[in-house]
Amino acid sequence: MLTLYEEQYPTSLDTAVSHALLRMAADGSHLGSLRLYRPDDVVAFGKRDVVTDGFTKAMESAAGSGFASVIRMAGGRAAVFHRETIAFAWTIPTPTPRDAISERFARLSGLLVEAFRDLGADARIGEIPGEYCPGEFSVNIGGSTKVMGVGQRLIAGAAHVGGVIVVDHGARIADVLVPVYRDLGLEWDPHTSGDLASAVPGLTWSDVHEAVLRSFRGIADIEQATMPDQVLRRARDLEPQHRPMANSQ
Repeated sequence: MLTLYEEQYPTSLDTAVSHALLRMAADGSHLGSLRLYRPDDVVAFGKRDVVTDGFTKAMESAAGSGFASVIRMAGGRAAVFHRETIAFAWTIPTPTPRDAISERFARLSGLLVEAFRDLGADARIGEIPGEYCPGEFSVNIGGSTKVMGVGQRLIAGAAHVGGVIVVDHGARIADVLVPVYRDLGLEWDPHTSGDLASAVPGLTWSDVHEAVLRSFRGIADIEQATMPDQVLRRARDLEPQHRPMANSQ
């Protein structure tokens, strides 16, 4: 059984909610869950970004583009979320989280590739040379543009697999990341930033959301619910860990 949550929260609290679900899955106070929602305009920085000399300037560049900054849960480098993307966070209780890292990545990417292909996209798993926040289990269109990035966070007793699906306005991601990556001293090819709507004209956010849900329903019973108060209380305690300035001092 997976409990589905579709609420979105402001910036650092939003990340903290996923963190709280991970912690509570690990201690047995909450079961497996799936968050699937429309995020705000945010640049999610990785912990390696925080210790980079250009981090403060990168946050300023993000703000100049109208994007807030947050410290992400999983590894990797800066990634962009905006209103035409879908944020996902899959929390999995497990006594041995390190035993199936690649398997979880592969399963998640496989589910999303299935969903995107059902919509008519030539979706493939694999890193494109020059992509932002590169990863072996990214999803691309036709081997040319990245449309999904994923990361994983492990703690004793649970795993979190989360990331972003770019439904539309992939060029906006490039516009934001060009100055941010320059400030961080990272090289990438902005032409690799894509979106599903360019591959399947007329595709909407709701179309992709429903396709992703269908894929997950193929592996688990899903029950939609409202975020419990105890999760939100735990999230508020964890929120300072995801505020950039607090983590960069």
